[in-house]
Amino acid sequence: MSNVDRVLQRIGKNKVIAILRGVPSQHALDVIKALRDGGVEAIEVTMNSPDALSIIEQGQNIEGVIVGAGTVLDKPMATAVIERGGQFVLAPNLDVQVIQTCLAKDILPVPGIFTPTELHIASQAGAPLIKVFPVSSVGPAYIKDLLGPFGGLNLLPVGGVSLDNARDFMKNGAYAIGVGSYLANPALAERGEWQTITDRAKAFVSAVNY
Repeated sequence: MSNVDRVLQRIGKNKVIAILRGVPSQHALDVIKALRDGGVEAIEVTMNSPDALSIIEQGQNIEGVIVGAGTVLDKPMATAVIERGGQFVLAPNLDVQVIQTCLAKDILPVPGIFTPTELHIASQAGAPLIKVFPVSSVGPAYIKDLLGPFGGLNLLPVGGVSLDNARDFMKNGAYAIGVGSYLANPALAERGEWQTITDRAKAFVSAVNY
């Protein structure tokens, strides 16, 4: 099995990607461990976070998780992530070069789209998992709407997924969900409230694995 398929299957089984953005670098690994203890296995470290590449590299040593990058805007950023061991590359935008770069290195690309046209382009470029962003203004039904003409694609709603609507996104056909600051919360990290992070992770995993 390719690494792309292995990572994709693992995300599909666990169904939650936790997004680390703005977490102080000295607390990042503890946050990742707290999320893992709550059952979240896929961790996205956004590239606009402090020491992002270092966290991604060190995160590979934490048992039980797969660590990748988010907010990867172009090919040079994707290449840097891959060189530091990132297992997947998420983006808020659609850049075919990033998709091709990742696939050539057997790394899962997750481009960001919002429209049907962008979804088609991402699919044609070979992206196995496609991020729908932001979903805050359209809600869970938009996933079902997109899958009407584009059945069989793996969609990851991000940007507006909460504990209240996570299950609805899954029921409307999402492959998995991406959750940001509610899970990997910088304020909780500053205060060392690891159990709260673990409890929140457990709640999300329970909500989507119904």
